Amino acid sequence: MQKITLVYILKLSIIVGLIFVSGCSNISETKTYTIGFSQTGINDEWRKSMNQAMEIQAGFYPELELKILDSKDNIDNQIKDIEQLISEKIDMLIVSPIKSKPITPIVESAFKSGIPVLIVDRKTDGDNYTAYLGGDNYEVGTNAANYLASLTNENKNIIEVKGLAGSSPALERSLGFNDVINSTKNLEVVKTIEGNWESYSIKDPLRDILESIKDIDYIFVHNDRMALGAWEVVKEKKLQKRIKILGVDGLNGPNGGIQLVKENKLLATILYPTGGDEAIQLALKILNGERVAKNNILNTTVIDARNADIMSKQFDKIDQQQQDIDYQRIKIDKQEKKYTTQKHTLQLLLALLIISIVLGGYSIYSGYNNRKKKRELELRNSKITIQRNQIKKIADEVKISNEARVNFFTGLSHEFKTPITLILSSTESLTESKVIRDNKLLSEVGLIYNNSKRLLRLINQLLDFRKIEDRKFVLKASNTNLYKFSNLIFKDFEREAQKRNINFTITTNNEDLSVFIDRNLMDKVYFNLLSNAFKFTPNNGVVSINIEDDFNSNFVKIHFVDSGIGIPKKEMNKVFQAFFQGSNNNKTSSGIGLHLSKEFIELHKGTIEVISKHGTEFIITLYKDNVHLDSDEIIHEVDVIDSMLLCPDLDYEEDDFTEQLVLNNEDKYSILIIEDNLDLIKYLSGKLSIDYNVQVSDGADGIEKALEHIPDIIICDVSLPDKSGFDICEILKKDLRTSHIPIILLTAFNNKESYIKGLESGADLYLTKPFSFSILSQSIKTLIYNREKLRYYFVNNVHNISSSNNFGSIEQEFISMLNKIINNNMDNSKFSVENLAQDLNISRIQLYRKMKAIMGVNVSDYIQNIRLEKAKKMLKETSLTISEIAYATGFSSPNYFSTSFKNKFNNSPKAFRE
Repeated sequence: MQKITLVYILKLSIIVGLIFVSGCSNISETKTYTIGFSQTGINDEWRKSMNQAMEIQAGFYPELELKILDSKDNIDNQIKDIEQLISEKIDMLIVSPIKSKPITPIVESAFKSGIPVLIVDRKTDGDNYTAYLGGDNYEVGTNAANYLASLTNENKNIIEVKGLAGSSPALERSLGFNDVINSTKNLEVVKTIEGNWESYSIKDPLRDILESIKDIDYIFVHNDRMALGAWEVVKEKKLQKRIKILGVDGLNGPNGGIQLVKENKLLATILYPTGGDEAIQLALKILNGERVAKNNILNTTVIDARNADIMSKQFDKIDQQQQDIDYQRIKIDKQEKKYTTQKHTLQLLLALLIISIVLGGYSIYSGYNNRKKKRELELRNSKITIQRNQIKKIADEVKISNEARVNFFTGLSHEFKTPITLILSSTESLTESKVIRDNKLLSEVGLIYNNSKRLLRLINQLLDFRKIEDRKFVLKASNTNLYKFSNLIFKDFEREAQKRNINFTITTNNEDLSVFIDRNLMDKVYFNLLSNAFKFTPNNGVVSINIEDDFNSNFVKIHFVDSGIGIPKKEMNKVFQAFFQGSNNNKTSSGIGLHLSKEFIELHKGTIEVISKHGTEFIITLYKDNVHLDSDEIIHEVDVIDSMLLCPDLDYEEDDFTEQLVLNNEDKYSILIIEDNLDLIKYLSGKLSIDYNVQVSDGADGIEKALEHIPDIIICDVSLPDKSGFDICEILKKDLRTSHIPIILLTAFNNKESYIKGLESGADLYLTKPFSFSILSQSIKTLIYNREKLRYYFVNNVHNISSSNNFGSIEQEFISMLNKIINNNMDNSKFSVENLAQDLNISRIQLYRKMKAIMGVNVSDYIQNIRLEKAKKMLKETSLTISEIAYATGFSSPNYFSTSFKNKFNNSPKAFRE
């Protein structure tokens, strides 16, 4: 059944194809010809009339396509136009030459290439063309001369105005005219003017002749446009009644020769037909292979006052008939298009009807067949859906399990950092103390310290690997002296090299070269490559670093070379894969160091390659400038590699505040440590309690203890069981009672997101574990020092602080609010500290501690100082009595006011006013 249906559809397709072929057969039988016409120019009416006649005539022949190019009366343009038409492979070329001689070679070239050539109006210098069509210019000249000879038997003087020099019409018209004039005794050409077929070209020469010769009778002009110009000059000289003008062309219409004769501006004009319609007819005969004459001459005649009106009416009637023909042709074209459209629509409808009948039958058969297949597909789809859901469920379980393992692994890695911090800090303290004097014990402590650092580096590598997988690394490149940077890391491996007698060297050809690198990431790359080099290089071997600056390019290469066991050739392409270990590697290794190194180098837009012959060579290629980096990948750091040294000493400016930093237990600054690791709490408490009063919290009551004690500094861990360090910091910074307290966050997270989150929560300092205690200690001193400087500012500018001064801190807002409440209650002698605390919505003790921390004074003294400063101002600026000022500033009596004023300003109010 299905095979029968397919055969039926094939037969139907053949039938439909035959219908369309028969419908289009009439179109394909008609051959189309392209005729190219190179016209001299289209600015004058005679040329426009020729073009119009050719276009109208071509319109009668649908198989003809006429393409007219305007040469703008420039012979170079005309040559280019003909070359263009030849290159387009037209079927026939029509040329009206601007000048005969220059145009002849290109015309002969077209003729010799097989293109029929029809020359119209003007001739060329050769005979290599198919046919010529135009008026007999020699006859035009003789007709003009004979017409003038017929007018008189007296002696008459004539001025001849010629056309463009070098054109065949100008030469032939002048020759015919002068042949007759020379044989006529009473006519003489006294002067000749050469024009360019335009009226402006003959006016000045004609004026000069008319001024020098007074007895001019006739002017013969080679075309009507120049003849009109001659008439304008004659009229200007007021000689129009004596001098008669004879023109050539005889065009109908405004400014045409016939109209000029009717207006008595011209004596007569010689009809010179354009031959536009005859040119198309002659071209069609040539294209159809008919024999035509070489020279086809158009008839000419004289038009004067006797026949001008008749000729004008005849031309008008011809134009009207032509317009009617055009209108009828347009209507016929519309009818043909309508007929063709209707015929094609009918054919299409018939074809669609047949196809719809066949498809209707086929759809019935297909419907039955599809329902059967649909049932089969539904069963199959049901099975696939069940299997897909099972696979998805398993995949989700695997994903959750894998995510849990990865999170556990990451969290565990972070947890390692706290005990390592304790080990490093303790060993650092031991090495700095004078308790250990035994060199062997000191060596063992150093061994603990070095291995702790190694363990920390491995943990950081694991965390870096996870961040690389999640694409969370952001490059922080800064301008760095590459040799100095490399030399610092070189020194870390010198002791190992000396111990194993390895020849370890570093060289460069440019010690001043600076590049933009992320020092932290590049430090890890160096350590990975050098650690591998020393691991696989035997004693008495060679390890070298060579920095090679290519002065002729924008790149620098860093070579790490060793004389170790090398890498098997078949495994070279796997070296940078994660967890890969070479087959000749019998040492323990994580297998991610080289993978991370490659990722870090590619973050710098650089490359790393490996060569292994006698040992191994890693080559790092980096850009020398920063144009390859995005703006957010560049940071500005001082180009001093000392920043990478361990715990540099910082130089702080001494001030009055730091001189009395610690006096006794009551004057000690207080620190609250919020940490859930007991060992770290014990370590920090023991170290900090020497200089500070220390309170501790395991995180559960951290906020409550901060509100209770209002400490000077808070040190808070990020990972806490109840609330995170970020949450605690944000809560305390938003609370008016604790907003002024500097907070240091301790964390094992050193990624960009954690830093941003810490800053958003309001932390003053963000230290990552493991940290150096000396850095923590100096950071605490710096924060307290900055807090004291802020307190100094508030104390000395207490009366200038208002809500309009925006220092961007909650403390400034607090002091502004405090001053506003006191000023609003200035004349209230019963306004107390309790009232102020109530208005601020905090307790009296919290207000006391807040004021003590910010201003260093108690609240009562602060209120009284505000009152006395106000009284001082009123004594200067008002004429109120001392008693009135005392009551206005909230003092209970004038005597109390005077005593208080004298105690503060060392002068009584009366003496101060005087």
